[in-house]
Amino acid sequence: MNVVSLFPEVRKTHFLGSALLLLIAGIPVAQAQSSAEKAFLSGGRIELQLEAGDYEVKPSADNTIRVNCSGTDSGQVRVTVNINGSHADVHVANTPNNNFHTTIEIPSTSDLTIRLTAGDLRIGAITGNKDISLRAGDLDVRIDNPDDYARVEASVKAGDVNASAFGGSVSGLFRTFRWTGKGKYTLKAHLIAGDVNLRK
Repeated sequence: MNVVSLFPEVRKTHFLGSALLLLIAGIPVAQAQSSAEKAFLSGGRIELQLEAGDYEVKPSADNTIRVNCSGTDSGQVRVTVNINGSHADVHVANTPNNNFHTTIEIPSTSDLTIRLTAGDLRIGAITGNKDISLRAGDLDVRIDNPDDYARVEASVKAGDVNASAFGGSVSGLFRTFRWTGKGKYTLKAHLIAGDVNLRK
């Protein structure tokens, strides 16, 4: 065996190993992000895809979308905000099983589409069209001016609809509350199981 001839191979192997470690270290690793903030113009369309939890959607003081999660294991949550012109997609995923709350701030005039798997959802005084769907939980929507709406439809397969802002309510199984007005916006809310509250 030629001992001297082994040294170049040893040095070569060491160099390749070091290069591989540097390459791995330079690869970006996806990490959970429990907050996000992006500028977004007023009057746009915002779609929220939300996994189970407690959520509050409220008007921001400026034209910005802000998402902040808190509670046990909130660090594991993945929040993404993607903006394409006047359309924004907000996703909150990998949420913990309990003790979890998220606040989402959006421009005060926005068209909203919300899909929540389960939990409680409170929506502040947001002006615009609303299309909201929950599998199970409670929905509370603040209605600043009922005259802003042309059509309201809120339904539950099991639960109550309290539409005090529009002067009506229904309860029980497979119930739907409908209202028409002279405004320009539409509000649609559907729950499989839970309560809907439309209030001033």
